[in-house]
Amino acid sequence: MLPSIFNDIIGPVMRGPSSSHTAASWRIARTCLDILNEPLENALIEFDKDGVWASNYREQGTAMGINGGLLGLEITDPRMKDTDKLIAERGLSVKYDISSFPTRHVNTVRISLSGINGNEVQVYAASLGGGSFNIYQLDDHNLDIRGDFYELLVRTQNSGSILESIDALMPHIAQIDQSAGKNDVLINVKSSEKISHEIIKHITSFPLTEGAIVVHPVLPIISGNATEVPFTNIKSLLEYAEIGNYSLGDIGLIYEKCISGLSENSLLDKMKEINVIIEKSILRGIEGTIYEDRILHHQSHLIKDAENNESIPRDLLLNKIIAYVTAIMEAKSAMEVFVANPTAGSCGTVGGALKAISEELNSTNDELIKAYFAAGIVGVYFAAGPGFSAEEHACQVECGAASGMAAAAIVQLYGGTARQAIDAASMAIQNMIGLICDPVADRVEVPCLGKNINAAVNACASATMARSGFDAVIPLEEVIQTVSRVSEQMPSCVKCTGKGGLAVTKTAVDLKKKLKN
Repeated sequence: MLPSIFNDIIGPVMRGPSSSHTAASWRIARTCLDILNEPLENALIEFDKDGVWASNYREQGTAMGINGGLLGLEITDPRMKDTDKLIAERGLSVKYDISSFPTRHVNTVRISLSGINGNEVQVYAASLGGGSFNIYQLDDHNLDIRGDFYELLVRTQNSGSILESIDALMPHIAQIDQSAGKNDVLINVKSSEKISHEIIKHITSFPLTEGAIVVHPVLPIISGNATEVPFTNIKSLLEYAEIGNYSLGDIGLIYEKCISGLSENSLLDKMKEINVIIEKSILRGIEGTIYEDRILHHQSHLIKDAENNESIPRDLLLNKIIAYVTAIMEAKSAMEVFVANPTAGSCGTVGGALKAISEELNSTNDELIKAYFAAGIVGVYFAAGPGFSAEEHACQVECGAASGMAAAAIVQLYGGTARQAIDAASMAIQNMIGLICDPVADRVEVPCLGKNINAAVNACASATMARSGFDAVIPLEEVIQTVSRVSEQMPSCVKCTGKGGLAVTKTAVDLKKKLKN
């Protein structure tokens, strides 16, 4: 299934330090609560001893996300900052453990839940980067839940007659799968429309049917309403753009319209809402944020202070970029609401750069929104390639991807062509290949802030080069392929494990000890 700009690239809207740790784990837990289908009483959360989450699930917000999901909170809820307290107040038992079990991904969790009426479920799930996730096993059944459909789960001893009935009752079915377990068959129906109580009642009336539950989507765009995209790769995208005289922002909007089935106006409104959240996080960061469990104090205001006391030149574009990128990162580290873009670890790059440059150009809001769609379509091809998991590919898929997205968006603001925007993305990502991920003390702050700022400045330089006619030389498709190839050559210690790079310096080790106390 093709990535969605709103589901997989620009978003999620969230709180927490990490999209792969906090947002994905929240989505997994929230979905598991639906699968349990009754109020929670006890939960056991297990991480494999050889997985990445085993060493940093507290510091990087995995436990915070899971707790919030099991509590039924929205991820933007202010109470996400204090989920341990809420769990105690509600009398729930939520235990975390490091154990050993077969996994499919370095970010895998096994969640065992029991409800107040005796229901028990065990779920295996993986975080895939940028907030994306996959629930791939329920008890002894295989399944594939990614949060973008209404899902109907039916346990039965006889699937034949039920499948025929479901097909007749539900006209908006996108897919039906079944998995035979030791004691029953699990039917998984994916629907692009809500599943009514009448359908549930009818299905549960069948003999040998043990139950039917609905799992609600947790992503903003519901799948199953797509129409054919008029291009299949970057080469055909550029040909389509040149024939129709489309900018890359136009192309991004056309793509998302095909993927989502939504109108152009609906999609523009969604992106305007995203931009409002990004700009609020910039304002919040500059005003000043306070949060105890972080390394960096409030710094985004220091740029303006330095300009005022003439320590640095006034009114440079570079100054604005640094201030705005920092402000977003500070809002994130203080657990304020922000937009992962395309990840939480790289959330400052695109928003900070576009805010600064749009102000410099006096761009209209419509022009800025179209630039975000240009960023989004570059992210689509990155998501379809290596994806955004630093645990698999290091920071070249976080700040590297964000830099490419920002470069394309800046060309869009400059009035450039789709080809120039794609070339800018290629050049920007070329400069970030091999970038390691080594967060100090498992907080997504150092050296993440500097990497976000460098990614934004790199994007600006690459956009300027492309708009001026510089030759990108290596096509974007080949650059993205190279990212995957390079990641295979990188040791796991520099892939967001906290076991390499700056994370193992004496100062970093001392900081981690201090923050734990």
